[in-house]
Amino acid sequence: MDINRVLADLRAEHGRIERAIAALEAVNSTGRRRAGRLPRAAVTRRRRGRMSAAARRKLSQLLKQRWAQGKMKPRAKAKPAKPARHMSKAARKRIAAAQRARWAKVKEQKKTA
Repeated sequence: MDINRVLADLRAEHGRIERAIAALEAVNSTGRRRAGRLPRAAVTRRRRGRMSAAARRKLSQLLKQRWAQGKMKPRAKAKPAKPARHMSKAARKRIAAAQRARWAKVKEQKKTA
């Protein structure tokens, strides 16, 4: 029995087992993570909102055309606030008297009940 050949077979088997473990860990998100480098997707940042200069020029021309054709309208200005409305003293007295009468009626009903 050749010991070198047995060692080579065991090392090959060890490599296959390591790859199988790595594949299973990738499928199972709760599996342990191996120390070392982060996956490439985690390292690269996603570029967002980038527009080429040609695309910006084209968009600018289209918007200028729309304004010229009258299809775009400027935003409406905010309406001025309405002045505060005040109640006259006479109206306030009438409302207060009516409310006192309502409460007197409620109290009278509680006494009889």
